Amino acid sequence: MDELREECGVFGIYASKEQNLASMTYYGLYALQHRGQDSCGIVVNDGGVFTAKKDLGLVGDVFTKENLLSFGNGKIAVGHVRAGTKGTISYANAQPLVVNHVKGSLAIGFNGSLVNKRELKTQLELQGSIFQSNGDAEVITYEIIKARLSSASIEQAIVKAMDKLEGAYSLVVMSPTKLIAARDKHGFRPLCYGKTQDGSYVVASESCALDAVGAKLIRDVLPGEVVVFDSMGVRSITDHCKKEKMSLCIFELVYNARPDSIVDGYPVHEARVQMGRYLAKRFPVDADVVISVPDSGNDAAIGYARESGIPYELGFLKNKYVGRTFIFPDQKDREDQVRKKLNPIQSVVNGKRVVMVDDSIVRGTTSGRVVSLLREAGATEVHFMVSSPPFLFPCYYGTDVPNKDMLIANKHTEEEIRKMIGVDSLHYLKLEDMFELAKNDNGVSFCYSCFDGKYPTKTPSEQTDKYQTKIDIEQKTKRH
Repeated sequence: MDELREECGVFGIYASKEQNLASMTYYGLYALQHRGQDSCGIVVNDGGVFTAKKDLGLVGDVFTKENLLSFGNGKIAVGHVRAGTKGTISYANAQPLVVNHVKGSLAIGFNGSLVNKRELKTQLELQGSIFQSNGDAEVITYEIIKARLSSASIEQAIVKAMDKLEGAYSLVVMSPTKLIAARDKHGFRPLCYGKTQDGSYVVASESCALDAVGAKLIRDVLPGEVVVFDSMGVRSITDHCKKEKMSLCIFELVYNARPDSIVDGYPVHEARVQMGRYLAKRFPVDADVVISVPDSGNDAAIGYARESGIPYELGFLKNKYVGRTFIFPDQKDREDQVRKKLNPIQSVVNGKRVVMVDDSIVRGTTSGRVVSLLREAGATEVHFMVSSPPFLFPCYYGTDVPNKDMLIANKHTEEEIRKMIGVDSLHYLKLEDMFELAKNDNGVSFCYSCFDGKYPTKTPSEQTDKYQTKIDIEQKTKRH
């Protein structure tokens, strides 16, 4: 379907005093629910004793008032929401992961995707590791534990493990006495921290989760940085910082992040409004009304309306109580769900020339059905404005952009896509306008690989080839 999935949101608290952290974590995860709806979990640390609950489902369904109170008090907690890819939605893959090892306990929440997961997992299995899940988080956990055996502290173990991890990862890690935040050296996925009025430190994937618990944003975690929160305060380890060019995923601004978040200095809402303005400047049309496909197209539609002078109206009512369309395996079921989820407001579109704005087109199936709904409601023209360039390449860093064969723009021209989805005109945001939008003076640079195919790291297949070559050389050396 055309709905993208961003894999996971993380949350952590190091409190100034013992308190009911499960409830605070609940509100943080609730604010991050858009980053993952398949499973969620909370782990609370009370003097080194970890109490955990995780399950499949939404935060509001998994956690009740009663089970939040059952956690008791604690001083450290971590939480997680997860969006799994096809075939990985299971209890075993739910996070945070909790592991008891020879040097203590560890809980970890992860957002991202490793490009060398297969190689690391194979090496660990040959060394005797047994995996209970097929997620990247367990691979990272094993690497940290292995490094911990020869390290003086958990943070040193994380730094050592980072030498082996390739790809995207933002982590919250809880030991018996510390909360640790870590971000990969490219900074693919966002991670920030803040402080509440009572002196508690909060780490989250997005600043909207800090707002939800009354914490004020201090700063983003730097690419490659490890930040430690413990009884001594806050300290930073920057061994891996500035070793690679920053490559924040541009789709954090287009789609993934919540509009009220600030990601690496970019107010997300303002960035999306600007995308709409660029579309209006490049592609003016004669129309009566601008509408959005809710909720992902809302901000860009506002920008298009402001720049074009065409009034913005609420064109669709979104039923927020209907599950996401892609969970339905049959195509007809999925199309029926689109109708249940979105209903056009006939008085807004009937007899009107409509500009419809959305963030992206992935496979084209949902877009075509949405256009049909507008036609049925009486729209005389539909002009589709897309606030991102065409998807031409898969993403390997945590946004569930599928392989090339499933991307409509990879197989069809814009004119062909226009005819397939039944619109009068179709226009994508130009990549050069995306570059212009991303200009800044704070050193932030972006990954555009799903649009231009220029990957900041080796791809998983390249990593596998590199690993196989290494194995072949080792075997040849042994034979001689």
